[in-house]
Amino acid sequence: MTQLDHIRNFSIVAHIDHGKSTLADRLIQICGGLTQREMKEQVLDSMDIERERGITIKAQTVRLDYKADNGETYALNLIDTPGHVDFAYEVNRSLAACEGSLLVVDASQGVEAQTLANVYQAMENDHEIIPVLNKVDLPAAEPDRIKTQIEDVIGLDASGALEISAKTGQGMHEVLEAIVNQLPPPKGDANAPLKALLVDSWYDAYLGVIVLVRVIDGTLSKGQKVKLMSTDASYLVERVGTFRPKQEMRPALAAGEIGFFTAAIKQVADTRVGDTVTDDKKPCAAPLEGFQPAQPVVFCGLFPVDTAEFEDLREAMGRLRLNDASFEYEMETSAALGFGFRCGFLGLLHLEIVRERLEREFNIDLITTAPSVIYQIHLNNGDVLELHNPADMPDPVQISHIDEPWIEATIMVPDEYLGGVLKLCQERRGRQKDLTYAGSRAMAIYELPLNEVVFDFYDRLKSISRGYASFDYHLTGYETGDLVKMSVLVNAEPVDALSVIVHKDRAETRGRSMCEKLKELIPRHLFKIPIQAALGGRVIARETIGALRKDVTAKCYGGDITRKRKLLDKQKAGKKKMRQFGRVEIPQNAFIAALKLDGD
Repeated sequence: MTQLDHIRNFSIVAHIDHGKSTLADRLIQICGGLTQREMKEQVLDSMDIERERGITIKAQTVRLDYKADNGETYALNLIDTPGHVDFAYEVNRSLAACEGSLLVVDASQGVEAQTLANVYQAMENDHEIIPVLNKVDLPAAEPDRIKTQIEDVIGLDASGALEISAKTGQGMHEVLEAIVNQLPPPKGDANAPLKALLVDSWYDAYLGVIVLVRVIDGTLSKGQKVKLMSTDASYLVERVGTFRPKQEMRPALAAGEIGFFTAAIKQVADTRVGDTVTDDKKPCAAPLEGFQPAQPVVFCGLFPVDTAEFEDLREAMGRLRLNDASFEYEMETSAALGFGFRCGFLGLLHLEIVRERLEREFNIDLITTAPSVIYQIHLNNGDVLELHNPADMPDPVQISHIDEPWIEATIMVPDEYLGGVLKLCQERRGRQKDLTYAGSRAMAIYELPLNEVVFDFYDRLKSISRGYASFDYHLTGYETGDLVKMSVLVNAEPVDALSVIVHKDRAETRGRSMCEKLKELIPRHLFKIPIQAALGGRVIARETIGALRKDVTAKCYGGDITRKRKLLDKQKAGKKKMRQFGRVEIPQNAFIAALKLDGD
């Protein structure tokens, strides 16, 4: 067993693309975690999507042995965390398992919005923080300017910040020495009853659920019967080990160590993140201060393009749910799209990644309805309903008021693009709280309704700022809004997949642009098709698709005009009847394009 004072548990926090995963690669290589032949770029990013997009989605862990300059050997436990706002809950629980953090900042780009968000989380967990400036080998690097920026924006003393290049390996020895000398060892009592924090869990086809834990007190050993305190379920531990990054079996994990165990647990949903693992016979007195379970924020419907693939989609979702407990779904039907699922996600990136994994790993073509958020509907009789799907909205007569979720957003943007960003926030009903400068970059803090952000706010922000703005948000609560349900009628038939909840002031412009868009997208039929946007019984916008005309008078030549008249009248009557009974086929791409019109 490693002594407590020779263990260091730390994580790396940084904004996306500042070199977290590359730094982790170098540490693994230097400490001999993998041989030269087994090394590959971003060793801890195991999913294809993680590699392609260059982001970390699942937090990963690795145990390294390092022989310090003082001759002692230390066990270093590194947890590599995601940097993206949607996976903030992954970051939070990873930080709770550590005592210190390396704050990695790109020496050319400086502090970004998510650097701030992650560093504040580390401070809330009482971490000792070592600032590290990465990419100092780049010609654009300005280490002195960035050190001042770290001191001004975050308030950390950066005079002793380490200057490294994770790519070339420059300065890596200093990083390892700083981890050993500046970060505190874990605290824990080896003789107390077992108390361990559940950091993460994922599904393995052969072993069931693999559970990643940080042991606080006591020991976790093979053959022990353990209990998960939030569900009260007991399991027999089958194997215990650590990642180096390959699995290495151990007889037991002692206080202060990070490792994994398997115990024939069937699904990831049984192992709640932030739960306390304890001994079944001698449980600890009180559970750890747990985390809140991840709450879905954005909802949307996923439907298979080919309705015959519904069962495949159900199976695929079940398999994804095995590995991602934060993704929720339930079945729903739609008159326009058939059978599908209503799904809940942590944010837009999470939605995009789940959709991409379903299409890529299970070969299912999907239609996604407009993303929506959870509205709280207060009825006149005092009841409160949670509304996920605009199609389920109760009769407006019964509603006293509707509350919508609001967020606080931190946007960091170079000065020259600030005007466009502020205009975008005003358009989205934003309220400015603060505006400060760090060098030539502005930091704007805005309160915004989440409903305005989930759609295409991020894309618009990136295009206005040429990709230089960074954005981070957290939910602040609910506020009453003047909201209405806008439905779209095609040939007098309501299309439930196109109904949305909008703010009253923006309903008309939104309705008008939706009708114009659908007019271009729906092909012409043999009869006229009216497209209308309506609030309740009041039509607020209308477009008409002209009819295709068949020339019925072609066979008339010569003779009296009344013959032509008669044929045209007959055609007119036929078209009238057709319009009553005719069905309008709306192509699939029309749904997606009509919902994507916000920025136009």
